[in-house]
Amino acid sequence: MKKTVTIFGSSLPEEGDQEYLDAYRLGKRFALAGIKVCNGGNGGIMEASAKGAYENGGEALGITIKKFPDHNSYLTENIICDTMFERMQKLVEYGDAYIVLQGGTGTLFELGVVWESINKGFLEEKPFACHSAMWRDICAIMEKQLIREKRKTGILKPFDDIDQCADYIIGKLSNHL
Repeated sequence: MKKTVTIFGSSLPEEGDQEYLDAYRLGKRFALAGIKVCNGGNGGIMEASAKGAYENGGEALGITIKKFPDHNSYLTENIICDTMFERMQKLVEYGDAYIVLQGGTGTLFELGVVWESINKGFLEEKPFACHSAMWRDICAIMEKQLIREKRKTGILKPFDDIDQCADYIIGKLSNHL
């Protein structure tokens, strides 16, 4: 069965923005590696990663919500959910790995759900990476707190380089393809 990486990130970046270009690059890299892309199905980073996959012969699964019915045109499959909690559950459920790109409070919510689900044992440990200085800094702060609480550390891997982030996920998933 084809492996899937769920990509979280902002709906705001537009074509030409670095965040958009990074997400497109991830989608392309995963398509070429035979890995399906999954995301929230809307614009910005979601559109860019789906476009990168779609334009390079890959699959792009969107998990959308009725409240925001517009989805990007690069999805090869779309699952429509009634609530944001159902959407979040499916985004986590379909992922064999997760990447968190630049984003706001919605992306922070997604990062927190995956991290805490793994940390508490509700979700088996899977490859989990983040990209951007913002997430690197948040990750460092949280790692210190996890050490203080004597909880598992090293679950979320921060990357400054988008290709290193892709390499990490591809390497981890290709062991199970």
